[in-house]
Amino acid sequence: MAKTATKALPARERILETALRLFYAHGTRVVGVDRIIAESGVAKMSFYNHFPSKADLVAAFLEERHMRWMAWFRARLEARHAKRGNNLAAIADVLREWFAAPDFHGCAFINILAETERTSTRERAIARRHKDELLALLVERAKDDGAARPTETGRLALMIVEGAIVRAEMTGNGARAAADAKLLLASIAAAHSA
Repeated sequence: MAKTATKALPARERILETALRLFYAHGTRVVGVDRIIAESGVAKMSFYNHFPSKADLVAAFLEERHMRWMAWFRARLEARHAKRGNNLAAIADVLREWFAAPDFHGCAFINILAETERTSTRERAIARRHKDELLALLVERAKDDGAARPTETGRLALMIVEGAIVRAEMTGNGARAAADAKLLLASIAAAHSA
């Protein structure tokens, strides 16, 4: 969301929109509360009324990112599936679309795990829940495709998705990462067909 559009929102939403943009682009360790306050245009007291600590804001960021990303991913899969009918192949097409976005910075949940200490159980729990929901969606898609072992197919698909996200971010070549993912997804679809 553009900074100018953010100004019209209530304080809590401005803070969260700013955090969504900055934390995803730069990480939670690098971006401080003062920068969030400055860029969201709220008073310090207003910030702390809504988010008593930076950890609370990071948790809210992760929850919101999860909700938005999953809604986007589901909608894009549905649109692709309606055109082609192959759920696993659609996954790679949706990834390619995401990787090509100018604001693509990898997976916010993988990034947060790399940034936080192992004792940061709150962030890890949210990230784990995100990945569990993504896995459930992939298992559901494998079932829809008639996979003989949909749970195994979904787990393998998740590994492929995770690897493609990391490769796209690491190499800057999202098209190649998505193409490789498509080949691997086709392989597991063929191997696990009923």
